[in-house]
Amino acid sequence: MKWGILATGTIANKFASTVAAMPQQEESLAAVGSRNLEKAQQFAQTHHIPRAYGSYQELCADPQVEAVYISTPNNLHYENARLCLESGKHVLCEKPFTITVGEARALYKLAEEKGLFIMEAFWIRFLPVLERMQEIIKAGEIGDVKYIRCDHGFIAKGARKDRKFDSGLGGGALLDIGIYNLGFLHMVTGCPPVHFHSSVSISEYGTDDFSTIALEYPGGITATATTSIGMAMPREAVIFGTRGSVYLPDYQMAQSMTVRPYDKDSYKVEIPFEVNGFEYQIREVSRCVAAHMCTSDRLKAGDTLAVLQLMDDIRASWDMRFDCESSSL
Repeated sequence: MKWGILATGTIANKFASTVAAMPQQEESLAAVGSRNLEKAQQFAQTHHIPRAYGSYQELCADPQVEAVYISTPNNLHYENARLCLESGKHVLCEKPFTITVGEARALYKLAEEKGLFIMEAFWIRFLPVLERMQEIIKAGEIGDVKYIRCDHGFIAKGARKDRKFDSGLGGGALLDIGIYNLGFLHMVTGCPPVHFHSSVSISEYGTDDFSTIALEYPGGITATATTSIGMAMPREAVIFGTRGSVYLPDYQMAQSMTVRPYDKDSYKVEIPFEVNGFEYQIREVSRCVAAHMCTSDRLKAGDTLAVLQLMDDIRASWDMRFDCESSSL
């Protein structure tokens, strides 16, 4: 797959470094686009990318680019993904896929109409340890799942803090990292919750800096998810079942987990990344494009839509809504 990278921020650098570290016969970087030509040229020089453009439109017009990785601020994902699709490019768009579920539905519909592939870059979905975790749960090794806990928090400072909390950029802890918590819960349960209750702290920026969400899922499963930008929290997750539990010391960067049966010895599963964890989602895009698929059958459109709908509902319960849908669709 010949990739174009749309924007040149921190996460774009990680994506470019990942592709460069993968076998050359798998993936390659064809071009990078920024709204600032000098930044694009510097990025291209750093990552040995042959072409750099000073606009997203020029990047999407490059006939050598087959797929575009979008890493712009949250509020721009919809319009950037739409531009790529209308230009005939497959799309891998950073999480959150869009600000609202309505925008996401529109993008999936457009991709299907164009015969193009599109997927949210919810990269942890493809981590080998988490896939093994799902196999263990499905096999009944820990019995029926009853309770799940996951936490994620860090401290943002300076300009990064301003950017993370800016409501105009789709900021706030829930959209930035809470999506990992909710997406992880969806991976385990496979369905939306039937009920939730949330407590939230609103920052001086007018966006959420801390929340705890209690959720109830079908089958009597309960869960709690705590998210913060302002407190350093381990990215831990624990899944408790009727016959055992699974402990992940870092579920977001999962390379190990401990399975703890109640009537047997615990054992550890370790599967190190080949590169940095991004490689698995990149390969998924190439696999699906080669199979002429418009969406992944591992991270389905319904999975992304379910989590986005839940985040819409949670923000509505906080009386915090984004009004971009009416202007952008």
